[in-house]
Amino acid sequence: MTKTIALIEDDPAIRENYSAALKKQGYEVLTFSKRVEAEESLLDNLPDLAIVDIGLEEDHDGGFTLCQQLRAKSKTLPIIFFTARDNDLDTICGLRMGADDYLTKDISLPHLLARIAALFRRSALIAEPVQSTSLITAGKLSMDSDRMRVTWDGKEVSLTVTEFWMLYAIAKRPGHVRSRQQLMDESRMVVDDTTITSHIKRIRQKFAAMFDDFDHIETVYGMGYRWKP
Repeated sequence: MTKTIALIEDDPAIRENYSAALKKQGYEVLTFSKRVEAEESLLDNLPDLAIVDIGLEEDHDGGFTLCQQLRAKSKTLPIIFFTARDNDLDTICGLRMGADDYLTKDISLPHLLARIAALFRRSALIAEPVQSTSLITAGKLSMDSDRMRVTWDGKEVSLTVTEFWMLYAIAKRPGHVRSRQQLMDESRMVVDDTTITSHIKRIRQKFAAMFDDFDHIETVYGMGYRWKP
């Protein structure tokens, strides 16, 4: 079944070039230059994946707003920010608003296609029939990989697809350090160190916002992360 990708980009040349490249890969592509027109089309009929620029014509942070709206509609929709803005603040803001990835426009086309394919592979896991419950527990934490469900002390925590698999990779072996490469391998993703760090920060923030006593993801400097028993 053909996957539909929404490309929200205000630069006509970039929009046309990347649309053509994605179509050559067999994707159906919907293109938009403005946040409002994207909202009108997408919020009632979600694509399979969205690629969003942050600045959309006169709307300086329109992509952030659109990302929040898409994420409110679907917890699992893969969303990629694709932007020229490469500072840490925008990266953290983008991931905080629910994006699965944050890419700058200097990356190569094969790199972008690899990110898209990785997100589709992980999304496909959600649609697979449940064969048997794959449940891990670590103290108050419970994670069900078949249903993509996370709870802490019985209360559900909402994570994106990327956040879920990163946490799952860390928590399934409490006390063991997981390197950034291992996190990429086990969560089926290809990202840089800054993106991994931002995802970990966002996971911590989501738990801390709900539970004051949460302090179980430990950074082991120069090595990676581990779940503190």
